Amino acid sequence: MSEARVVLGVAGASGAALGLSIARQLSDMQVETDLVTSAAAERTLDAECGAQALATLQGLVTRCHAIDDIGASIASGSVPVAGMIVAPCSMRSLAAIGHGLDDNLLTRAASVQLKERRRLILLTREAPLTLAHLRNMTAATELGAVILPPVPAFYLKPQNVAAIVDQIAARAIDMLNVAAPVAQRWGATG
Repeated sequence: MSEARVVLGVAGASGAALGLSIARQLSDMQVETDLVTSAAAERTLDAECGAQALATLQGLVTRCHAIDDIGASIASGSVPVAGMIVAPCSMRSLAAIGHGLDDNLLTRAASVQLKERRRLILLTREAPLTLAHLRNMTAATELGAVILPPVPAFYLKPQNVAAIVDQIAARAIDMLNVAAPVAQRWGATG
C-alpha cells in the first residue's frame, strides 16, 4: 500500500462514472482512499452506471463513511491525507463548500482540506451555468479549491466515453501528486 491517502467525495450530479474511474485508478495505484457519497450520488450511480455501481465503488476504496457521520476521521484536520477530489461535484455541494456550510461529511471533509491548505479538486458538473454557479465557483476558488470541470481533451482523439472519463479522472488524480502522472499529455499522441 502506498503511503498516500485521499478522500473521494461523490455528490449527486450527473457524471457518476467519474467517481468510479477515480476510485479504480486510485486502487490500481494502491492509494488508501476514504469514500463519502451523498444520497443523491447513490441514486445517480444506480441510474447512470447500474444497480451494482455503488457496491463496485465501495469495493474499490479502503474505507466508506456515511454522509451524516460528522465524527468520521476525515472530518478532522489531524488525519493526514494528500487531499480530496469531489467527482462529480453537484452545484449544491459546490455552494456549501464555497460558503463553509459543513452540514454533512462530504462538505465537512472538503472544508478540512481548505483549512489545512491541502488540495481540494472539484469536478463541477452542470451546464449551462447560472450566475450563482459562477459566483460559487469563484468563492470556492478564493478559499483554495481547484475547479476542474469534466471537459474532454478532444486533442487526444478519444475513441469512446470511457476513454474520456478515464482521462478526466487521471487529470484530477495527477493534481494531488500522490503518484507519477498518469493522464495523457498534450503532444503525447504524435
